[in-house]
Amino acid sequence: MGQRLTRLVDLIAQLRDPEGGCPWDRAQDHRTLRPYVVEEAHEVVAAIDGGDPEELKGELGDLLLQVLLHSRIAEEAGEFTLDDVMETLAEKLERRHPHVFGNAPSDLPSIRTRWDQIKASEKAAEPGRRDVELPPLLAARKLVSSFPGRVPIESLLDAADDEERSGLELLAAVARAWRSGVDPEIALRKVVDAVRVRSGGSSGR
Repeated sequence: MGQRLTRLVDLIAQLRDPEGGCPWDRAQDHRTLRPYVVEEAHEVVAAIDGGDPEELKGELGDLLLQVLLHSRIAEEAGEFTLDDVMETLAEKLERRHPHVFGNAPSDLPSIRTRWDQIKASEKAAEPGRRDVELPPLLAARKLVSSFPGRVPIESLLDAADDEERSGLELLAAVARAWRSGVDPEIALRKVVDAVRVRSGGSSGR
């Protein structure tokens, strides 16, 4: 595996080479590559849903390409390297799994509680770090997953206007899906795809 990773790193360096590299790859930076990160992640999910291992293998490679490209661009700018990315990830995995790499209790309630504590301590250690603005459906899923019990939606209904009540109903649906082990974003995408196919691809307008 180490040789293959080295080969990929060398290939990316060659693509980015100012003299003999690829004009398209040389022209990219972190910002211009943003759409491709999102696109490749969605295609990985679609390959998982499709159940084709060969397709998934290819899509995972495309997603890995984004990691390699961003790491190379950062290295050229003197910011960080792929080694730094991998070391940061290794440290995070060890820090967030003390029940595996240490002596912490391994029952699920303890794991969940400690995970929240670790995430909070990480956030406190980086006070200048900007909160990520997630798409609303993903933000809703993360919100409901942060509540150990029922999300306090009912207590907000009385004071809500029509638009807010519709939003609360959507949030309740997200909570029900997540509590039953279903990712609401993936579920909604599958239904949208199915309806689009059955309607002949019409947008309904």
